[in-house]
Amino acid sequence: MPTFLSIFEYDGSPYRGWQSQPGLKTVQGEIEAALKTLTNHNIIVQACGRTDAGVHALAMPASFEADNIDANRLREGLNGILARQLISCIDVYEMPSGFNARFDCKGRAYEYRILARRAHPALGRGYVHSVRVPLDVDAMNFAAQYLVGRHDFTTFRSSDCQADSPVKTLDVFRVSRRGEEIVIEAKARSFLHHQVRLMVGSLVQVGKGHWEPVDLKHALEAVDPVASGPMIASDGLYFVRGIYSELPEPGPYLRS
Repeated sequence: MPTFLSIFEYDGSPYRGWQSQPGLKTVQGEIEAALKTLTNHNIIVQACGRTDAGVHALAMPASFEADNIDANRLREGLNGILARQLISCIDVYEMPSGFNARFDCKGRAYEYRILARRAHPALGRGYVHSVRVPLDVDAMNFAAQYLVGRHDFTTFRSSDCQADSPVKTLDVFRVSRRGEEIVIEAKARSFLHHQVRLMVGSLVQVGKGHWEPVDLKHALEAVDPVASGPMIASDGLYFVRGIYSELPEPGPYLRS
C-alpha cells in the first residue's frame, strides 16, 4: 500500500491539540475523518510532532498509507473536505514504503511570537502573545544561549511529560525582532512536553528585567521545575517545520 507524506497548516485555536482524543475536537481527528470520507477507509495519521491546544502549525508533516489514490487527488480531496476547518493540506508526496513522519524526522523547529507594546493586538489576537511592557531583546537573546547544547532540561519539563529522559540537545535558541514582533526560534531533534513554552516564559522574565541573563543558566542547572519561570500561553507558539535527511523535492516546508 502506498505511503504518503502530507504537509498541514492549521490554526490551533479551536482544537484541543493535535492528538486524537475521544469526544474532543482535535487536528488529527479532523484529518482522519476527512480521509475516511475521501477513501472510505479508517486511516491512522502519524505526525512529526504533537502540538498542544491552541498551538498553530505552519507546516506539520504527517504520514499515512492509502490505496487506490494518488498524491494530487489526496491533496485536492482533503482540502475540499477540510474547507470549513482551520486546516489546510499544503502538499502531498508519495514516499518509500516504511517512511514514518515521526520516526524519520531529524529535527523540529518552533517559533514563539510576542507583541511587546502597550496596545493589545486588535488583529493578531490568538496568533501572537501580548506583553504590554517593553522587553530587552538583546538580554533575552544573550540569556537564550545558555540553553543551547546538550543539557538535562528537567527545569523546563512538564510534570506529565512521558519522555524517557530529560536530556535533550537544543541546536538553536535565539531571539530577534521581526517588525513589531519579537520572535523566539527553537530547533532540536525533539523537545520535552511544554519545554518551549517554559523556556520562553523564563526568557520573558529576563526581558522584563525581573531576571538577569545568568539567572536562566542557574535555572537550568537547578534541574528543578520550581526554578523555571511561568509557562507562557500557547497562543504565540507555532510548529514551523520538520527536518528530514532524504525527501524527493520537498519544497520549502521541510528544509533545515
